[in-house]
Amino acid sequence: QLYLAESGGGLVQPGGSLRLSCVGSGFTLDYYTIGWFRQAPGREREGVSCTSVSGDSTNYQDSVKGRFTVSRDSAKNTVYLQMDSLKPEDTGVYYCAADPVGKCTVVMGPHGYLFMNEYDYWGQGTQVTVSS
Repeated sequence: QLYLAESGGGLVQPGGSLRLSCVGSGFTLDYYTIGWFRQAPGREREGVSCTSVSGDSTNYQDSVKGRFTVSRDSAKNTVYLQMDSLKPEDTGVYYCAADPVGKCTVVMGPHGYLFMNEYDYWGQGTQVTVSS
């Protein structure tokens, strides 16, 4: 099967850190644009970031800029989302997604950036809870 698997979520206090992992199986993430998304109960899914195929450019939602960082580990076929200075509003299920198109398409929406890539593969998500 071709799939993505997220891990690394958990419960953390405000101000704490987590590192999420997105591991590809059956395909090479180096050749895919990688998006991170999150969804809280009763809310729409929102884009967190989009990283181009080359990995040298990442677009971040304004709400996470300066706190979240995406990186790639080609040898492990893994993309990481390092989350620092976590806030309660960061709580949600986090998903990674992969798109063979080699660039990110980002537009401004009413509540922030919209990440417009059509992703072929999605992970099943990992829960991140930041206590109040």
